[in-house]
Amino acid sequence: MSEPGVPAEFDHELSEEIDQAGRRVARTVELGRRGFTISLLIFALLVVQLLPWAEGHAGWQTLAGAAGGIPQLFAVTSTGVGVLVGAVALVTRRWWVAWCCAAGGWFASVDGLLAVWSQQSAHANGATGSGPGIGMIIAWVVTIILAALWMRTAFSRA
Repeated sequence: MSEPGVPAEFDHELSEEIDQAGRRVARTVELGRRGFTISLLIFALLVVQLLPWAEGHAGWQTLAGAAGGIPQLFAVTSTGVGVLVGAVALVTRRWWVAWCCAAGGWFASVDGLLAVWSQQSAHANGATGSGPGIGMIIAWVVTIILAALWMRTAFSRA
């Protein structure tokens, strides 16, 4: 029902515009201060690539495969999900991308646990592992925190 003195086509256009805005809001998440924290943690994941991760190799070298399969898997998942998908989620604020970050972040966290464990356990010759580097440990902690933040963000729309 249009207001007196308002053309019907204007009333219909306004109604359609309001519906479109509602659909757009339903597909996005509001990050607020959490977005700033997430962006700092993503930056920390980038900086950690310069620190030692495994067998004396830096994170970027581990990402390239220099330190073995399990540390490389963690480097790929933490960088892929934590940095790349996280940046896409920050820019687009899409709800489904936040869910991808949440699920991928927890997967990367489990990979981090396995990567740290693989560096502490005995190798085939029976000698103890050289231990994880400080970069790997920091990356693992940052990945867990990011996964928790993305999970809270994703559930904020549920």
